[in-house]
Amino acid sequence: MKISLSTKVFLAVQALCTFAVLGMALAAYLSFARGFLGYLNEQAIERLERILPNFQRAYTEHGDWRFLDGNPDEWFLLTRPDDRPKGAGSDLPPPPISDLTGAFLRLSLLDAGQGYVAGYSQYASQPVLRAIRVDGETVGWLAMTPFETVSAAGDQRFQAGQIRSSILIALICLLVSAVIGWWIARSLLRPIRRVARATRQLAAGDYSIELPVASNDEAGQLAGDFNRMARTLAANERLRRAFMADISHELRTPLAVMRGELEAMEDGIRPTDPAALRSLQAEVAALSKLVDDLFELSLADVGGPTYRHEPLDLRLLLESLADSYRTRFTERRLALELQLPDDPLSVVGDEMRLNQLFHNLLENSLRYTEPGGRARLGGQRQGDAILIHCEDSAPGVPEAQRARLFERFYRVEGSRNRASGGAGLGLAICRGIAEAHGGSLSARASTLGGLWLTVHLPIRAEQRP
Repeated sequence: MKISLSTKVFLAVQALCTFAVLGMALAAYLSFARGFLGYLNEQAIERLERILPNFQRAYTEHGDWRFLDGNPDEWFLLTRPDDRPKGAGSDLPPPPISDLTGAFLRLSLLDAGQGYVAGYSQYASQPVLRAIRVDGETVGWLAMTPFETVSAAGDQRFQAGQIRSSILIALICLLVSAVIGWWIARSLLRPIRRVARATRQLAAGDYSIELPVASNDEAGQLAGDFNRMARTLAANERLRRAFMADISHELRTPLAVMRGELEAMEDGIRPTDPAALRSLQAEVAALSKLVDDLFELSLADVGGPTYRHEPLDLRLLLESLADSYRTRFTERRLALELQLPDDPLSVVGDEMRLNQLFHNLLENSLRYTEPGGRARLGGQRQGDAILIHCEDSAPGVPEAQRARLFERFYRVEGSRNRASGGAGLGLAICRGIAEAHGGSLSARASTLGGLWLTVHLPIRAEQRP
């Protein structure tokens, strides 16, 4: 049988309350029973102390206890306290409490050797004893048999009433605890049920679902985390669709050009000459570049496990890369500055991938910096990290668009004009390589008027999980 979580919570709360109430009821009953018997015995002992002078005077008058033989009236008078008037009248005080409890019926008179003389004949083996002394000599003992159970009818009725009251209170407590348990189960599990329903909707593809955050407790945090997860999944779904659309667009364009060129050659409209072959070769090269970029991007997503992690000096790597780019920068009338410290910039990483990262950064500056400008490549050690900077002059990138520079297929100009350069995968690949080395890539406005890209690499770069 399947039991819901709310039922389990209710039963757990109710069981806890039931055990608590029953435990308290049992403790209260035992405490009352023992306390009530103790109260009765205290009243009996008090009665014993008060009538002790009566027996002392009677023994002094008669010289022995034989006057009590067959004389119950005399025994009755001796067991009356002295402060009780012996005459009849309307202003007589009520009998003492010990009379009401029946304590006087449990009194016994014993002689000096503790032999039975009068009173309660079935006294206990260990009664409460008080010595009767006359002229300093013990002439007898007053014995009181303690109450071990409640036997008097009035006392039993009182005890039964207390038990009924305890049972009633226990039932009321159980009823209240059931209501509270039901409310707790309903209140605590309502957010979980909402999350469960929303999760099913999310699994069905409805990413627009959002839960209300009505509190700051764990339930509210759960709802907030679910909303963030839903927004992240929605954003990933949008990126996936955009990614597929961008790939389709980037592949369709060169394929359309190649198909048109080949059909024109087949129809004899365009001659098969070196110019036509160069055009086809250019489109094949564009396709190859796009496929290579996608492959590199997938490797960056896989990350550290596919990379070789070896000690290397980034200072030497950057110097070699800058030397290889100087001619191309000069051809575009751009100045390339290299600012490196004298000390090595040592990290642990994949030399080929890091070279690709810095190559893409310089390629980005070369492609987008206006002629007559300059680019600056530098590095420094900062704490436990190595910072590599690549900045250039105008044009810059608006602040609102900087955060999207590392998105796949994103280009600042907003058009899909392929004349401006690649497919918008270069910086996304760079960020993936940096993260695979345990680092990061960030962008900000350059002091030269263009874009400032910073690669942050830990000195002991670790493989990304």
